[in-house]
Amino acid sequence: MWFPRWAFALGGCCPPHASPRSSHCHGPDDHHDHLFHSRGGGSRGFGVRRPLRFMARSLGLDERQTAELAAILDDLKNQRDQARVDDKKAVSVFADVFTSESFDRERIDQATDVRAKSATEVEAAVARALARTFELLDANQRQQLAFMLRSGALTI
Repeated sequence: MWFPRWAFALGGCCPPHASPRSSHCHGPDDHHDHLFHSRGGGSRGFGVRRPLRFMARSLGLDERQTAELAAILDDLKNQRDQARVDDKKAVSVFADVFTSESFDRERIDQATDVRAKSATEVEAAVARALARTFELLDANQRQQLAFMLRSGALTI
């Protein structure tokens, strides 16, 4: 969750001002599914392993902690994947409305409600991931993580 070029807590890995082809992402299908992004080199598509290795090494995680962090990241990735699916479905509904003879406000409202619910669920998943990570780390590791966040080595 805290690694090189970390994803932002909400909305995937791109900050609100970045486009999918900015320096943070390498294309619309290459979004990163982590909670944090480190300020490091720009390799393509990190996946979960690279951030996990970065955190394990930087924080000195033991095997048990590393396995639990992997589970935390996997849960968060699954929630974000579902939100992306919901978003694509909503956009499809928006497009369908424009191909019909009349504007269907009810379909639009339903699609936007699904997107809003997904965003709320992602926010809740991020909060759970942060809480689980807090419990996972010892006091020294939490201090190191806080330093990494404050210094900009990792961002949320």
